[in-house]
Amino acid sequence: MSLDLKILNGNIIDGTGNKAYVSDIGIKDGKIVEIGNLSSNLAKETINADGYIVTPGFIDLHTHYDGQISWDSELTPSSIHGVTTVVTGSCGVGFAPCKEKDREKLITLMEGVEDIPGSALSEGINWKWETFTEYMNAIDSIPHTIDFAMQMTHDPLRVYVMGDRAVANQKATEDDIKKMAKILREGLISGAVGFSTGRTDNHKSGRGEDTPAAEASVEELTGIVQAFKGINHGIIQAVSDFDMLKGDEFFDKEFDVLEKMALVSNKPLSISLMQRDQSPNQWQWIIKRAEEANSKGINIRLQVGARAIGVLLGLETTFQPFMGFPSYKKISNLPLEERVRIMKNPEFKEKLLKEKNEKLAGDGSHIPPLADILLSQLDIIGMRMFKLGEKPNYEPEIKDSIGYKAKQKGESIIGALYDALLEDEGKALIYFPLYNYTEFNLNNLYKMINHPLSLPGLSDGGAHVGTVCDASFPTFMLTHWCRDRKGDKFNLEKIIKNKLKT
Repeated sequence: MSLDLKILNGNIIDGTGNKAYVSDIGIKDGKIVEIGNLSSNLAKETINADGYIVTPGFIDLHTHYDGQISWDSELTPSSIHGVTTVVTGSCGVGFAPCKEKDREKLITLMEGVEDIPGSALSEGINWKWETFTEYMNAIDSIPHTIDFAMQMTHDPLRVYVMGDRAVANQKATEDDIKKMAKILREGLISGAVGFSTGRTDNHKSGRGEDTPAAEASVEELTGIVQAFKGINHGIIQAVSDFDMLKGDEFFDKEFDVLEKMALVSNKPLSISLMQRDQSPNQWQWIIKRAEEANSKGINIRLQVGARAIGVLLGLETTFQPFMGFPSYKKISNLPLEERVRIMKNPEFKEKLLKEKNEKLAGDGSHIPPLADILLSQLDIIGMRMFKLGEKPNYEPEIKDSIGYKAKQKGESIIGALYDALLEDEGKALIYFPLYNYTEFNLNNLYKMINHPLSLPGLSDGGAHVGTVCDASFPTFMLTHWCRDRKGDKFNLEKIIKNKLKT
C-alpha cells in the first residue's frame, strides 16, 4: 500500500496517558493506518520527526469563531497552535437562528460581549441562513483546514422566538419556551453538539445592554433543555459569575439553576472555572458543588484556562489605564503617532495625571462596571500590571510589576504606567492578569487543571481581539506547564491526554 505521508522516528504521545515511545506513522486518505513497522516504503511525502513530539491534534472546546468560520477557512490563530477541532457557540452568543431583521442585533451583541469588531462581522458574514440547520449547512459547504463542532446558543434563539421582548428583564412565556425547545431539538437532530447560555454581569452588548438570556428563569432554562430528551448526544455549556457582584450568599442559588439544567436534560454540563479577586474562594465552592453533583449522577465538568485570565493594555488595544481620563478622551480619536506626540509633552502628562477616571460603564456603553472600579484604583492595580515585552512572562512576580518598580524608585505608579504606554512609540503592551492571579502565581490554577473534573481550554479563540489572544493555549500548556515553569509542572503525557478529554 502506497502511503500519502510517512512520519518517521517521532516521539509519539498518543493521548491515552501512556508513556511516550519512538515509532513511525503511516497516513492514507487523511487517516492513520499504521503505527510501527510500516508495510510500504512508498509515500508521497516523508517527514523525519527525530527529536520531535508527535501527538494527536488538540481540541479547543471554548471558542467564538461563530462569525469568522463563515469566511476564514483556516480558523487562525487556533489552527497554527496544533488545534484540529474547535467547538463554537460558547457563552450563549452566536449567529443562528437569525431573521434578517435581527442580524444587526446579533452583531452588536457579539461586538460587545466578545470584543469582535462589528465592521469585520458585517463585512465578513455572508448570512446564507436563517435557521440553525441552514447555518450548519452553509458553514459545512465551505472548505476548512480543521474540524469544528457547533453548539446552539441561547441569545439568538431567544431573539428569534421573542423578537424585541428578548431582553434580560423580559420573562419568556410558556409558549416562548416550547418554541425555543422545539428549535433547539431540530438543531440537535441536524447535528448541533449542544446548547450554551451566558449568565454573567460582565457581558454587555455593543450598546451596553444586558445579554438577552442573562437573567433567564430556571423555568426557561429547564424548559429549553427538555429538547435533549430522547437524543443520544449533546452537552450544555454555561458561563456565570454566580452573581458575584451581589454577594457570595447568592452563589448556591445560581449553581442550583445550572445544576437543574443538567438534571432535567440528563446531559453533561460544562461550566467555566476561575479564581476571581472579588470572591477569591468561589473556585473552590464550584469544585465542591461539581463533586457533589457528580456523586449524585449529575455529570458536571469544569472548563479551566491555561493561564491567568486577563487583558493586554495599550494605545492600540480596546482598554488602557487612562481611557477614561478627560484629557485622553479629547485625543482618543487621533492617529497613534499624533497621540504619542501629544502625550510625550510634559505639560499634557502633568495635567492628565491630576485628573480622575470618568465613568465608562452604563449609559449605552458596552464596558462592564468592573472596568470603572479598576480604573479608579490605578495606584493599587498598577502593582499587578507588567510590561509584556518581546518575551512575555505569563507568571510574573509582584517585584516585576510596573507599580512595584515605581515604588522602589520612589516614583508615581500612575506616572510609570503612563510612561510604559509610550514605549516603542506607543506600541508597547501592558499585561494585566485579572483572574487566576490573586496570589501572584498560578498555583491555584495548577490545582484546577489537575482536578479530575477539569477540561483545560477556555481559550475564547476568535474573540477579544482587542484585548488578548489565548488561542495559543495548547502551545502554552506544552511550554510553560510541561517545560518552563519553576513550580509544579505536568508531564506531556498528562497534558496531552487532558486536552483530548471531552
